[in-house]
Amino acid sequence: MEHVLRQTWAFVFRDYHMTRRYFSWVIVETFYALVGSVTVALIGVAAGSYQLTLMLVVGVLLWNFLSRLFQEISNSISYERWEGTLEYTFMAPVSRLVHLFGVSLFATVYSIIQLGVILGGLLLLIDINLAGANIFGIMIVLLVSSFAFIGLGLMAAVLPVISPERGAQATNIFQGTLLLVSGVYYPVEVLPSWVQPFAVLSPATYALSASRKLMGINESAEASGRLIGAPLSAVTHELLILALMGLVMIPFGLWVFGRVEMWAKRTGKLKRTG
Repeated sequence: MEHVLRQTWAFVFRDYHMTRRYFSWVIVETFYALVGSVTVALIGVAAGSYQLTLMLVVGVLLWNFLSRLFQEISNSISYERWEGTLEYTFMAPVSRLVHLFGVSLFATVYSIIQLGVILGGLLLLIDINLAGANIFGIMIVLLVSSFAFIGLGLMAAVLPVISPERGAQATNIFQGTLLLVSGVYYPVEVLPSWVQPFAVLSPATYALSASRKLMGINESAEASGRLIGAPLSAVTHELLILALMGLVMIPFGLWVFGRVEMWAKRTGKLKRTG
């Protein structure tokens, strides 16, 4: 167990130092995410609707966290290609489960830190009172939904292995599709009828629905400006679906990654740097 923990920490430590090396990129990405989040939230302020503002704030916060988690995991292979270490990592005597767990652990911590920065910026630039919201419940939703997005990230991480030149761009298409169908900035009901069924396949749909209930976004919030967050028991349905998605997607993502890794080793794709 100690050996496994040391190997896991090694991957966390490696990703930490890689982030330090490209810290200017981190600043730019975080600033862009903050400005984009504030811009979206200000639409609700401009409309004079407190309920709309809260709905948009929950959407931008949750999506920034989940999409960053997804990106950090799915792009981990692209980073290794840039550094020229992909072949060495795949040939090292380290379990792929340990490797991907270390990558996922760092991605989770990194996403939480960026979420805190964006939340602080929103509170500084927009007049929002979170008193009355079930913040603890929302944290539980974020934790449970993280597993499903980790599984999605593992599946998307195989794309740069398959195609060094176009794989990273393909992950953006995957992420954009999730953004479209999940109702991040609008109710799912406004989507075309033939698109709406795809919303049930996205874990973000359930995470957003649960978070907005726990935040207390309803007519009383619009009228009084006060939040009355729902108890955690009110989102049991969403939590169960998210937990089931995580239980299915993480093993499936590991299985897909393992099959693609074997194919890449057999065909010599690891040596290609794009």
